[in-house]
Amino acid sequence: MTQFETAKQRYAAVGVDVESALERLANKAISIHCWQGDDVAGFDQKDGKAGDGIQTTGNYPGKARNFAELKADFLKAASFIPGKKRINLHASYAVFAEGEWVDRDKLEYKYFEPWVAFAKENGLGIDFNPTCFSHPMVKDGLTLSHPDESVRRFWIDHCKASRRIAQQIGEALGDQVLNNVWIPDGFKDIPADRMGPRMRLKAALDEIFEEKCPNVIDCVESKVFGIGLESMTVGSNEFYTAYAATHPGVYNLLDAGHYHPTEFISDKIPAMLCFFDKVPLHVTRPVRWDSDHVVLFDDETKEIMKEIVRNDALDKVLIGLDFFDASINRIAAWVVGSRAAQKALLFALLQPSEKLKEMQDAADFTAKMVLMETAKTLPFAEVWEEYCRRQNVPMDGQWLEDVRAYETEVLKERV
Repeated sequence: MTQFETAKQRYAAVGVDVESALERLANKAISIHCWQGDDVAGFDQKDGKAGDGIQTTGNYPGKARNFAELKADFLKAASFIPGKKRINLHASYAVFAEGEWVDRDKLEYKYFEPWVAFAKENGLGIDFNPTCFSHPMVKDGLTLSHPDESVRRFWIDHCKASRRIAQQIGEALGDQVLNNVWIPDGFKDIPADRMGPRMRLKAALDEIFEEKCPNVIDCVESKVFGIGLESMTVGSNEFYTAYAATHPGVYNLLDAGHYHPTEFISDKIPAMLCFFDKVPLHVTRPVRWDSDHVVLFDDETKEIMKEIVRNDALDKVLIGLDFFDASINRIAAWVVGSRAAQKALLFALLQPSEKLKEMQDAADFTAKMVLMETAKTLPFAEVWEEYCRRQNVPMDGQWLEDVRAYETEVLKERV
């Protein structure tokens, strides 16, 4: 027998159907963020770079500088990533014709038609985000919660435009598009008024979500704090969870880096599934804080995926990635992080979840612990390698030389 056939037998002995796991994995799309390729710079600001609560560290050569380069880099990375894929866009990645430009509050679908054509050509879905950062209209660290009505109006109009764009993308692709609102709003030092900004944010969101967009899945992304906003974040987890709970059709997106270091979203996912039919998710790797390191095949990523699988929530949890590292080859970062997420999902699909639940309900905690430990050392690598073979992508590490060649031939030519 081959190593894979032996692995199937080992898993079958604990009640796991390997073929079913491989099929389910192949059918679950993961949304891969475009902004790893250019350090969250976008296309719409002169000398664009990340700011207003977003920071990318490192200066590795060869970042994408325009639509053509970002497309090429994404496709190179995607050629090494198994499974179904979506591309996650920010509004700042609008594609303007030569000499054409509009500000974010005036964006239209036509500026994203090139992305839709790209998605259709390559069998990708699309997700979307208004870009409420890295812009002169972020005033005093505030956007939708700013006391100046003109500032709020700019960002309200931007978010409304983004929803319309997401709706038209969904219509063009015959799909639903996740549209995620994240704002950097908060205060560096102890605020004198915590409720006022939140009431302004609530009113702004009410207006933003007023228009019916049936092809859009709306969500808001909470955070514990940001750079320069250490004392208070307007869009906190409590605020957005309550908002989503009282506004049907709006969801609170969980980002793995947006909580206190002692909190884990693997525990939050089943809690949210008790009340919501969808849970949008950003998988990242926080190191001490929301540092957005490249996702690895680590314990918390495995636990996140286990909670999705064991609660039969593959169709309910919308898995996206969110990391950016400019200290290493950006294409390699995409590949490592995306493959790690899929690897963790496969690991979760290969757990004897039903048996473990039965043992817990029977209060047989000894047997549960033994089986959990046994499952950790079952021949997972052989199953992962078989999945890569079936998906026609290289095994772990075997893609690196190709990326190195692309770096030499393409990336290092970008000055």
